[in-house]
Amino acid sequence: MHLYRFTAKLGTVGKTGLGLLLAGAVLAANVGNAVHAASQSPATDAAAKAHAAAAIKSTPPPAAPKGTAASPAGKNGTAAAFVDTEVIDVSVVNVDVYVTDKQGKRVPGLGKNDFEMFEDGKPVAITNFYAVENGKAIGEGAPSPVGAEPPPPGPPGIATTPPVPEDQRLRLVVYIDNYNLHPFNRNKVMRDLRNFLRDHVSREDRVMLVSYDRELHVRRPFTSDSEVIAGALTELETVTGNAVHFDSDRRSVLDQINDAQSYDEALNFTHLYAESVFNDLSFSIDAIKKIVDSLAGLPGRKAILYVSDGIPMIAGQDIYYALTDKYPTQSGGLNESMQFDASRRLLEVTSAANANRVTFYTIDAGGLRTYESTTAENHGVGPGQSVYVDTVNMQNLQSPLQTLAETTGGKAVLNTNNVGPDLNRIAADFQTYYSLGYTPTHLGDGRYHKITVKVKKKGLDVRHRTGYRDKSIESQMNDGTVAALDFAFDSNPLNVGLDFGRQSQREDGYYLLPIEVKIPIGRLVLVPREKVRAASVRFFVAAMDADGNKSEVQQARIPIQVPEAEIATAKQKYYVYSVSLLMRRGDHRVAVGVRDDLASASSFLAKGVRVGG
Repeated sequence: MHLYRFTAKLGTVGKTGLGLLLAGAVLAANVGNAVHAASQSPATDAAAKAHAAAAIKSTPPPAAPKGTAASPAGKNGTAAAFVDTEVIDVSVVNVDVYVTDKQGKRVPGLGKNDFEMFEDGKPVAITNFYAVENGKAIGEGAPSPVGAEPPPPGPPGIATTPPVPEDQRLRLVVYIDNYNLHPFNRNKVMRDLRNFLRDHVSREDRVMLVSYDRELHVRRPFTSDSEVIAGALTELETVTGNAVHFDSDRRSVLDQINDAQSYDEALNFTHLYAESVFNDLSFSIDAIKKIVDSLAGLPGRKAILYVSDGIPMIAGQDIYYALTDKYPTQSGGLNESMQFDASRRLLEVTSAANANRVTFYTIDAGGLRTYESTTAENHGVGPGQSVYVDTVNMQNLQSPLQTLAETTGGKAVLNTNNVGPDLNRIAADFQTYYSLGYTPTHLGDGRYHKITVKVKKKGLDVRHRTGYRDKSIESQMNDGTVAALDFAFDSNPLNVGLDFGRQSQREDGYYLLPIEVKIPIGRLVLVPREKVRAASVRFFVAAMDADGNKSEVQQARIPIQVPEAEIATAKQKYYVYSVSLLMRRGDHRVAVGVRDDLASASSFLAKGVRVGG
């Protein structure tokens, strides 16, 4: 299908992006009710006309957040010199920390001063501290987002539970990897999973169910009703698992090695098998990475409960050991196996998970495994059929499960036929934890930074993610805009509005869809300039069609400036930013992000629209 790119000129259509065209909006004609977006500079005036419609509607927005201070004026004091204002983004890195004693029991009652944090080995100051015990916030809490309204008071004499802050809300993805599961093993853990969802997932949490069978399927989108997810798990019990085919292929190549007449013949069988397994493994890792990336823009704590019979860290590693078992004087096979090592790909997944505050909890549904070589069918049939080869296979399948969990601060459930008690321990992570935050000094450098958390009290164990990638504000805004497309996720502290205008069809069959983004002036930080006050606001937009195809996220700067004499009136009105999107006929979803750089505040929202009737 043909996809289209944003452009500042109508009529120009590229080959990438999804049916979207950024049409330059003009200055509002009703100057009497407008906040002027143009300055005294001709260049800035042209830029303003190319990017913004400055009509101010008379509907008063909610009051601006209290305590917000405007940044100082720029060096020149000119009306549109945004570059003269130093924008200092304050980004907080939140690290979820789980503390237990030597018996594995949770340790409550710790305060901020009981912890030490280090980034890349250097101490950092803990600026945010949030403690939760048995699902209830204890002690210091995280600051409310910009513009957040305080909760209404409850009835006199009745204590009310404060709402969970958005940056502490749990979003849990239950990931059933059917492609790497035996149906019997999968169905064996389903009852415990349903009990876990019923007993340990609260209404404050959001749960999504996905499955993988060479393609990702969202079985149920995020919902606060865990019973919906539990019911969908029952439906999955009728789906065929693919791991039985892996067993057949493995037995076949072991037989081929056993019957081979030469080392080269056996090596060829081994290589072809490992190549096939590595191809399947690559698809499996891609699917896991896709889920991690899709969660990037969502706020709060995110966890993936991954259920599988394991995936190999090195594709065909056990078969190469079987080859060496038959031909012990030949050593080249084990060296060749390293070309099928997936550890670097898994490192990409865990790095992305840590960057996006995603924790993995992995379940090996195979449980307590038996050695295949000791069964009556296979016992003594050849040198490749050995307990040692089976042990290598088991460890190889479990190693990625351990890596995903341990690197991201989660837990791996291995070697048990009853996962219920371990699911209870996972639930304890969701309900009792400490969230520590600090402000890095290298905002948006794109590098991976190691995190270490220590408890000053002796004899305690600490578990947390091992690092994070410092993403730029632009990357964070892109992620948030895409999340609004994928998950119908709205986070709107700036109280931005989104409306669609009347569509018009062009001669080429495509449609122009006008959209208006309404930004309350009173919610923005305005910097004093010469005779005006200016805001530093960026606009992000993307769209998705009914088949899930997305455009690239596009952005533009909105040069909002308010004459000093009109500031009191303007704070009660909206700034309207108008653009047109070029789209095909059909159902679409449009998401926008608005960033007030001076306030370090961002809003994301999305709406569905049918194009072409």
